[in-house]
Amino acid sequence: MISIVLAEDQGMLRGALGALLSLEDDFIIVGEAANGEEAYELITKHNPDICVMDIEMPIMTGLDVAEKVKQEGQACKIIILTTFARPGYFQRAIQAGVHGYLLKDSPSSELAQYIRKIIEGKRIISPELSLSVWQETNPLTERELDVLKSAAEGKTSKEIASMLFLSNGTVRNYMSEILRKLNATNRVEAISIAKKKGWLK
Repeated sequence: MISIVLAEDQGMLRGALGALLSLEDDFIIVGEAANGEEAYELITKHNPDICVMDIEMPIMTGLDVAEKVKQEGQACKIIILTTFARPGYFQRAIQAGVHGYLLKDSPSSELAQYIRKIIEGKRIISPELSLSVWQETNPLTERELDVLKSAAEGKTSKEIASMLFLSNGTVRNYMSEILRKLNATNRVEAISIAKKKGWLK
């Protein structure tokens, strides 16, 4: 039997997915979670073969859980379900060692087949996720991301400078470079673009 944990914050969808997968003779659902923290606790408790997770969940995202599972060397294989073909999400998923990155609108019969293939050692990516999504890289440096993340938290340039031990002028220079790289007209637009791409955690 293939033991599975399901993690999805929408109860109706989680219930439907669990019911469909339970129809498979070789699957057993050992736990269901409404957020990433619950998912991680269930993985630790049950040591399932597979965890099928939504990418965007409260407390911890599916990617947060995948990164923690990889960091701790747990055997559970992670399948990320998403409605988002965002480059940053995709790249984080690959780096976190997920075994499947699938679109939510995939038929349940396909998901069942993918689960079996992943158990056999394969990695599965939905064919609808184009290669261009994988190839679009984040143009921002780590420091530029630090500045933009602080701006997204509502901090002023002065507060960002103090927190990152920079001068106000340096922060303004970083922000100008961020706007140029993202082809944005202001910091609000830059934040929006970076979030849409999945580059701001």
